[in-house]
Amino acid sequence: MELLPISTPHCRVERDHHVVIVTMNRPEARNALSSDMLIGMASAWAYVSAEPDVRVAILTGAEGTFCSGADLKAMSAPPSDPEVVARGEKIANYHWKGLLREDLPAKPVISAVEGYAVAGGTELLVGTDLRVVAESATLGLFEARRALFPMGGSAVRLPRQIPYCHAMDLLLTGRSVTAAEALAMGLVNRVVPDGGALDAARELAASVAAAGPLAVQAILRTYRDTQGLAEAEALKVSDELGWPVIGSEDAKEGTRAFREKRPPTYRGR
Repeated sequence: MELLPISTPHCRVERDHHVVIVTMNRPEARNALSSDMLIGMASAWAYVSAEPDVRVAILTGAEGTFCSGADLKAMSAPPSDPEVVARGEKIANYHWKGLLREDLPAKPVISAVEGYAVAGGTELLVGTDLRVVAESATLGLFEARRALFPMGGSAVRLPRQIPYCHAMDLLLTGRSVTAAEALAMGLVNRVVPDGGALDAARELAASVAAAGPLAVQAILRTYRDTQGLAEAEALKVSDELGWPVIGSEDAKEGTRAFREKRPPTYRGR
């Protein structure tokens, strides 16, 4: 595991071959969001998109907690590290980018959740593509209960991801949700024993990384680029993105590997 120099005190970014692991690292505050953390996360997502050999990312939290939401004071105050401050000045809208609200990574992001993933923590989860949650984890969007608004995008995204009545239940009541409830709603993919979320996420990441990277990225982009389009228009976008994948070297390698009954070696071209 390689610790990347884009890490900050509140955000540890590591790489293990095709997989980048982003850890919210403020356990003394239950990994509540800070400007330092968001700058680190925004840097991590840009790195994931830019590095050709990175195929998937995992977002998790340090010491048994995912994220307890926004620390408004820490989010408005500049980081203590001058180098992190300078980096933040170069990243437009780093708050929104760190929160996975805009400029989403070109590769899939898997959330690995232990403990609390509430308010901004659930908003981060809603911004990820695959979600692994420990059985005693607590999720919820508490903003309405506190006369606030979920600015991370969940008021728009959640009703598009799960049935309307479940989304409104979470958004309008501000109640907490267990892992089992989240699974039944379709909000998460897997519930695993406590302490096992990151290991399970890494197994899932290995499966994604073993697939053809061009195919994975094109599928992800097709979903994002066709939101709100009529089917006929969406299919045009799908074809524009899909045909180059079909004609790629990786596609030929996948066919050969299947025929020869061996694991494929994809090179992203």
